[in-house]
Amino acid sequence: MMPSMFEAELAPNDANYVPLSPVSFLKRAAHIYPDRDAVIHGSRRYSYRQLHQRSRCLASALERVGVQRGDRVAVLAPNVPELLEAHYGVPGAGAVLVSINIRLEAHSIAFILRHSAAKVLICDREFSATVRQALSLLESRPLVIDIDDAQALGGELIGELDYEAFLAQGDARRALSLPENEWQSIALNYTSGTTGDPKGVLLHHRGAYLNACAGALIFQLGPRSVYLWTLPMFHCNGWSHTWAVTLCGGTHVCLRKVQTTSIYTAIAEHGVTHMSAAPVVMSMLIHAEQQFEHRAGQPVAVITGGAAPPSAVIAAMEARGFSITHAYGMTESYGPSTLCMWQPGLDELPLEARAQFMGRQGVAHPMLEEATVLDVESGQPVPADGVTLGELVVRGNTVMKGYLNNASATRAAFADGWLHTGDLAVLHADGYVEIKDRSKDIIISGGENISSLEIEEVLYQHPAVIEAAVVARPDPHWGETPHAFVTLRADAATSVGVDELVLWCRQRLAHFKAPRHVSLVDLPKTATGKIQKFVLREWAKAPQEVPCQIEH
Repeated sequence: MMPSMFEAELAPNDANYVPLSPVSFLKRAAHIYPDRDAVIHGSRRYSYRQLHQRSRCLASALERVGVQRGDRVAVLAPNVPELLEAHYGVPGAGAVLVSINIRLEAHSIAFILRHSAAKVLICDREFSATVRQALSLLESRPLVIDIDDAQALGGELIGELDYEAFLAQGDARRALSLPENEWQSIALNYTSGTTGDPKGVLLHHRGAYLNACAGALIFQLGPRSVYLWTLPMFHCNGWSHTWAVTLCGGTHVCLRKVQTTSIYTAIAEHGVTHMSAAPVVMSMLIHAEQQFEHRAGQPVAVITGGAAPPSAVIAAMEARGFSITHAYGMTESYGPSTLCMWQPGLDELPLEARAQFMGRQGVAHPMLEEATVLDVESGQPVPADGVTLGELVVRGNTVMKGYLNNASATRAAFADGWLHTGDLAVLHADGYVEIKDRSKDIIISGGENISSLEIEEVLYQHPAVIEAAVVARPDPHWGETPHAFVTLRADAATSVGVDELVLWCRQRLAHFKAPRHVSLVDLPKTATGKIQKFVLREWAKAPQEVPCQIEH
């Protein structure tokens, strides 16, 4: 289309167009808050001036060992300052950051290093044994740099040199590079791969910038914010909070291991204002003996993802001084893409009504264009009746570029101009979406659809239940029936039995929805802490092999 007469000779130029990149946030923070604590890690403290200098040294050092634009640099580390620095130094060198899950075994690490063709691997000493084994599986070994963290337990240095020596080779005067094109890749994240090899999700600078802005806005981050890293930075780049906290000049409090004592101590010592927590972390906090002295009217803001928080969890967290916001997202959308936005009058609702509302996945965050629910067969929008099931789909600038070297999976994910999530949801009259189940987790019993999430919500309300997951169990008469797998509090293991749990569900659910089979187990999880329902489905098919107690 030809430009109109009003737009003639008005092309973008250096004065009015700069490619968006979250790398610029660090330069801004170092300029505005140079002496503000940027990073706290045990006894180590870095100001924003120092974080900026160290990140520039990292970019320079990477460049000096031959890392060029588009090359991949992998980091395998827990929540330590070095991983945070990599979120600026690696893209600041024009390279692509590959954050590897520290819970993965050697085979998966080797796959990621091979698939990403990582040129450099920065790894924490504590994981040296697994990394050494992974490297032995590779045909070509990347340059290995060791992180020698004082808090690391065991391990050895296996690289060519350690991280601090590597930084010393860099030049702090080298500016962090911004991309020539904001579509340039900033990160390559790998899905959990529960049903096969993980897929490499490519993210671009523009999306990372916008998702970080959305996170800062919805989380109400500011220069007084103190963010505790309970969420792994390797998981969706810490839901973009690696960049969002810096954008606002807040303080990053690193937490090497997610333990209740460490969390409560950090909150009290550093005045933590914000954190992110998976449902399992909230469960840990609720059942821990330790607490912190919280001030009335100033709760610690928590964003949680995954399953909707049951009302019992919301009440227990609020009693301990936390305020919960429920978000939804996936690696393919830079982490959170929708959230259950607060509405006027919500705070005055009774707990049960408030929890029911907060269980929704909500609306698109401010930088996502659209989230809706489409009929699985026709691809048309479902009615906003809160009942009709369809697939949750999203689209916008905070959606991945695609899967690395996997064109067929990319096409399937982007069919008909949407990112297909695979989650079954309903659309409420107010425009809020609510996930009812993964498409493969819906239980069809006697022709009736049963939501495993609905049963799990009821189980979580039992005071002795820490975790619960429900899957379909084959049944010769009904086709499928619900089978619940439950983890109890340690002090309740001998006093609460399966009969009590079955009765608990039957008193709160339609009888056809209540599980007839309950197993008491330690729930199997992926390396990112997600419950492995595919394992539970196998156990439900062959109950004689379940390592637990079963009630028929």
